[in-house]
Amino acid sequence: MSHPLGLHGIRLGIARGISFGLFGATHDFVTPSRALGAGLVRVYVYWSQVEPEPGRFDWKVVDAILQQLTGDEEVWVTVCSSSQWATEVHSDFLPPSPALDTARYERFAAALVARCRGKVQYWQCNNEPSNQDLLWAGTAAQYVTQLKALHRAVRAADPSAAVVLGGCGYDMLSSAPGSPQRQFFEHLVEHGRDAFDVFAVNLYAAPEAIPENVQAVRSLMQAHGYERPVVVGEYNGPTFFEFPELESILQQAMTAAFADGQTSERSTQTLGAEADTETPERRAMKALYARMAELPPQLQMFMVGCPPELEERRHRINCREIVARNLFALSVGVRRTVCWDLAPEVPNYEDPYTFMELMNGKLPLLGYVEGRLERRHPSALTFQLLAAQLRDAVAVRRMSANGRPEIFAFAVERPARGELFVFWSQGDVFAGEASPARPLAWPWTHRDAYAVDALGLARVLEPRHGSLQIPVSITPLFVSARAYTDI
Repeated sequence: MSHPLGLHGIRLGIARGISFGLFGATHDFVTPSRALGAGLVRVYVYWSQVEPEPGRFDWKVVDAILQQLTGDEEVWVTVCSSSQWATEVHSDFLPPSPALDTARYERFAAALVARCRGKVQYWQCNNEPSNQDLLWAGTAAQYVTQLKALHRAVRAADPSAAVVLGGCGYDMLSSAPGSPQRQFFEHLVEHGRDAFDVFAVNLYAAPEAIPENVQAVRSLMQAHGYERPVVVGEYNGPTFFEFPELESILQQAMTAAFADGQTSERSTQTLGAEADTETPERRAMKALYARMAELPPQLQMFMVGCPPELEERRHRINCREIVARNLFALSVGVRRTVCWDLAPEVPNYEDPYTFMELMNGKLPLLGYVEGRLERRHPSALTFQLLAAQLRDAVAVRRMSANGRPEIFAFAVERPARGELFVFWSQGDVFAGEASPARPLAWPWTHRDAYAVDALGLARVLEPRHGSLQIPVSITPLFVSARAYTDI
């Protein structure tokens, strides 16, 4: 079965975050996403928000999303089955869990899809369901039951839309064959094969692992005799997973943080209460912060209040990885990528003493200024630059760098604007920027050559005798025959 969407061209997307209108007032997130060049926006909607009581629908949050749309963007809605009355685990936030009555869930989903008919292109059944207890409090079989119900609802209410199989994340991609996480997704792929149109993979490991990870999920489908298009539901970096030297420190912190076997229910009410309570997690994070100065700099840079030079270095790594993660994914046939994420969940609020904040707190592209999304972090500028460079692109292919295996080289096909090349070299994620750029001789038949790197530094190159000397470093460099005037 082919999916109803053609996935024509390339679109870079941005996820609003894991909530919208759940921890505060609704706001415009589509306009700032569009201003950064996003052609796709992803947003979460919880069952608890739409049907707070049996049979009573509240469309305030959904309509706040729809009112922002112009019709030029693609929209991806992740539907989370979190409810304080309709699901096995009673929560308005996390974890989503199986519906007590599948037929009632299907009626809710059908009403939601009908409300958004023609305006939402992708409907996702929860996210990273193999991350059990936190992002799905159920079995693989129960997930398939719910996936099929969502699929029936979408086909009945908006046949032109596509159903997304819940994101396959690091927990599965990094696990060994036969692991519970792999068995979970093997069950989904085998028994849910007729209930989804695209397969979402979430990419947080090292950028160089992306081709292998995309192939892993394709192979999973191929082993059952079929294949669906793969899309990237989430990516960003740097992440802990790129620094194995931090594993023992983080493992100790996690063990202390979750030693009491906390309940898996993470409702807005319990999260609010925990912010004022000395939970084991908060005590463990405070203990980690108390010795921040003696921790490895690779870990310090993820922490709030780290030395400015480490903060700036993390920003530069982030900028490089925005480019690298997209190019690796697009070069293996992916056509939709979604950056995690646009902004913090709650304006002007910071709580560093949670493990999730340590992991993801510095990934948002934007920050708030007096309640408005007006602060652009360096990663936002790089995303905007990348989106401008990839505008009208139809394909990306990886190339050989003249026998230089340490160099990554990509060609971007832009029929209306001329071909674009992107180069960078291998190097240590944290310290590699100290290595000087090394020249690469590249065939060049154009009169002019212009370059801009992932950090926004532009330069003019001089072709000579059909060749171009390209300074290649760990920072991705865009090279084309046209002056860079998109931003």
